[in-house]
Amino acid sequence: MSRVLIVEDDQNVRMAVQLGLQHQGHEVRAVGTGEEGLEQLRPFRPEVVILDLMLPRISGLDVCRRIRDSDQVPIIMVTARGDDIDVVVGLEAGADDYVVKPVRARVLDARIRAVLRRQDASVPEGTRPRAETHGELVLDRAGLVVTHRGEPVALAPSELRLLLTLSASPGQVFSRQQLLEVVWEHSYHGDIRLVDACVKRLRNKLGEGRKPRYVQTVRGFGYRFGTS
Repeated sequence: MSRVLIVEDDQNVRMAVQLGLQHQGHEVRAVGTGEEGLEQLRPFRPEVVILDLMLPRISGLDVCRRIRDSDQVPIIMVTARGDDIDVVVGLEAGADDYVVKPVRARVLDARIRAVLRRQDASVPEGTRPRAETHGELVLDRAGLVVTHRGEPVALAPSELRLLLTLSASPGQVFSRQQLLEVVWEHSYHGDIRLVDACVKRLRNKLGEGRKPRYVQTVRGFGYRFGTS
């Protein structure tokens, strides 16, 4: 059972999602505004936040950004339109995944369990020694700790899983669809925006410039972890 915080202003949706997730075995706390959601982070200590983008006063995007300023708790955002530009903006603001309304409890439960597995993420089979050094980047796979230039790097679960997946096979090119399947566990033909937004956030946190050293783009194919 996991602790799930729902931030959703529509009372009917909020209650339906809450009851559905409780039926799936989760401990759920549901609130109707972004302010209430931010207030619940410390006392409730959720393991996953379900965050609606369209909130009154403080928008879901602003709530997402505020959470990411101090916490790497997994965030699954809820949007009314899967093709909306807000999806991209939300992912770049720090969300780990998204679902489109109407929200089905079983789908949301599967996403919650997947994002929690990413948080505990050891990497795919064939892991390397506990600590690896790649230039100024040090990866502790057992401890799930990343440091860059001697400073710890706070990564959201999807960002950490992506980095560990790519770095486990330096030089190997992964397509976006392969990364969706490994990192997000989306076995269907998923939304590659998840991958691109996560790469952008990861590069920013690693201080990557215009010619990334670690997470490199292979045009027309996908991404690889640089060996140079």
